[in-house]
Amino acid sequence: MKLLTSLVFCSLLLGVCHGGFFSFIGEAFQGAGDMWRAYTDMKEAGWKDGDKYFHARGNYDAAQRGPGGAWAAEKISDARESFQEFFGRGHEDTMADQEANRHGRSGKDPNYYRPPGLPDKY
Repeated sequence: MKLLTSLVFCSLLLGVCHGGFFSFIGEAFQGAGDMWRAYTDMKEAGWKDGDKYFHARGNYDAAQRGPGGAWAAEKISDARESFQEFFGRGHEDTMADQEANRHGRSGKDPNYYRPPGLPDKY
């Protein structure tokens, strides 16, 4: 419920400045789709040490949608990392993932994290 309330509030607040309520909502849903696509690509690739690239790419693609996409990417990334850290993933790995997330959301090239030999498909 908090997520829905936050989405509506941010939509109203930011939407006024960036094309309206529905624009923000659409960007958020499309951004969530970008994050899902990066996740499924990461699972499909199964590439050793490739997770930072997929984190950066998902956040980058979502943020390119606009404020709604960037908002969705941040919320999804934070939730995912909190969940993984809670279930025993190391703090250092979580911080490294979050750095890759911020790198992508800021508009920097996600290929900075691309592992050598990863197929061009990704």
